[in-house]
Amino acid sequence: MNRHDVQLLQQIKGYPAVTITLPTHSTAPENRQDPIRLGNLVKEATERLRREFGKRDITSLLTGLDQLVQSIDFRHSSNGLALFINPDFARAFSLPFTLNERVVVGETFYTRDLVFAMNRTPRYWTLALSEQPTRLFEGVRDHLTEIKDEGFPSTYEGPGAEIPMPGGRGVNKSAYRDEMHREFFRSVDSLLKTFMVDDPLPIAVAGVERHLSFFDEVSDYRNAVLTKLEGNHDHTSAHDLATLVWPLVKEKLAEERKKVHGELEKAVGEKKYASSIIEVWRLAHEGRGRLLLVEEDYHVPGRVDNTGMKLTVVDDPTPPDVMHDAVDNVIEEVLRKQGQVVFVEKGSLAEHDRIALILRY
Repeated sequence: MNRHDVQLLQQIKGYPAVTITLPTHSTAPENRQDPIRLGNLVKEATERLRREFGKRDITSLLTGLDQLVQSIDFRHSSNGLALFINPDFARAFSLPFTLNERVVVGETFYTRDLVFAMNRTPRYWTLALSEQPTRLFEGVRDHLTEIKDEGFPSTYEGPGAEIPMPGGRGVNKSAYRDEMHREFFRSVDSLLKTFMVDDPLPIAVAGVERHLSFFDEVSDYRNAVLTKLEGNHDHTSAHDLATLVWPLVKEKLAEERKKVHGELEKAVGEKKYASSIIEVWRLAHEGRGRLLLVEEDYHVPGRVDNTGMKLTVVDDPTPPDVMHDAVDNVIEEVLRKQGQVVFVEKGSLAEHDRIALILRY
């Protein structure tokens, strides 16, 4: 699941929208209980639907839920499982982060736990450059999931592949093929744009030196490249590629954390920053946030006025007009407006009330 999937789920409306989430396990013997726990949650959802709908026919919805459950392969589970189903939609996601056991029936799917987990878990794109083919993966810590959508995987079909190289005197075949490869990686970069617009994550790039060089030359996202893994990975599995890429990403993310404190100091000197959740809330929703720094494990409930611009921090998160975590909302807002978010160590932003925003202007 990526941010595009979450946005799709959030757009779907209509009662009843059923959401079921639970933690799962990738190894025995723990994973043997996962089907049982899911079965109990499905039973809970079914009983609730029957109570609410009475004699009205919901057979097709319950049949769809049963079919969705039957499609799940618990032999290849990860850390979490989420099911979403309504009369017109059904999808299950195996996720590399833990979710609470939950059954929610409402007008929309329940995505808050997903958004929370995605915001606070290291995520990145991995692009394995190759002619046969270039593959895109979404990375969550040490787990890679291949994207098979929007043109990926993308295969080079130009001269030297599906069609012969041009002949004749005066034709520099090497230079010609190089230019065709540049054009191919421009097309790869264009495909990548679809994902970067929705989810502007840092990128890890893998490939032989020649392909890395071509991509760096033509890509609009060269500045988003966090790290590079040199070598031929045409046939490297997602699991094996993750074991090679994640240590590099982890190291670079640690370096980025150190850099952002320096950026914040500079922004303070230039008076292009905001501190405290109340001030950060307002400026983030004005679209002025370039880089948000948040202490790990910082959460605060809050209430917003009718304009949506003024936040009041509250102690009790239970009233219906109180958002459970205003910090999470700010994170989403900064990302939605093409800003960046970096989590820093607890206590490192004490003088800024645990959150700071570097401003665009």
